[in-house]
Amino acid sequence: LLLLEAVVSAGVPITPSVIGESLGLPKPTVHRLIQTAVAEGFLQSDIDGRSYGPGPRLRSLALGTLSSQRVRTERLRVLGQLAEEVGETCNIALPDRDGMVYLDRVETHWPLRIQLPAGSQVPFHCTASGKMYLSSLYAGKLDRLLKSYPLEKCTDRTLVTADALKKELLLTAKRGFATDDQEFMDGMAAIAVAIRGPQGRLVSTLSLHAPIQRGGLARLQEQLEPLRAAAGQLEELLTE
Repeated sequence: LLLLEAVVSAGVPITPSVIGESLGLPKPTVHRLIQTAVAEGFLQSDIDGRSYGPGPRLRSLALGTLSSQRVRTERLRVLGQLAEEVGETCNIALPDRDGMVYLDRVETHWPLRIQLPAGSQVPFHCTASGKMYLSSLYAGKLDRLLKSYPLEKCTDRTLVTADALKKELLLTAKRGFATDDQEFMDGMAAIAVAIRGPQGRLVSTLSLHAPIQRGGLARLQEQLEPLRAAAGQLEELLTE
């Protein structure tokens, strides 16, 4: 458990030597523990083959912890209030290995809306939540991810080159929010902000999205103040 905590706390894939130093354990012990954790799916090797990050079972464990009944009730209360105030669908998404996964979602009352239920996975590079997450990565980790991640064209507006995406991510980090202007789906716009943990690291995102018939990206950006306020409330839940 201490080994898993060390990996998660680092926020980036780390090597066995770093883990051993932080825990004060000998190298053979660390390697044996890592091999067991990888075999059981709690850790997985990073693309460099030398460092390790959370595996599918550890991510599932985190998702289950975040979805505990009391905390989830409070999250849904915040989401419901936000959706009522801005009149659009809002959701919380978590970064996974291949994209963002919707954790919770509250729908707008409008009959015209986008159907993406909780549990849906969406790409990093063309969604507001995904770009918010990518903008939080260290340059080296972002470069490694982009080398192996396919920048698939979802619409005519999708950014499909690393240079174009990096330029957008710099802007995202600078202004503190991400946008999707029909880059994932034709006719849909979205905006997202970070939900940060006690250490100040992005742990999830809070998004609004809506069909462009109701004002598109410009209207969504007018809702930044309540969106950020709701993200602050959700951050408080992480420290309780």
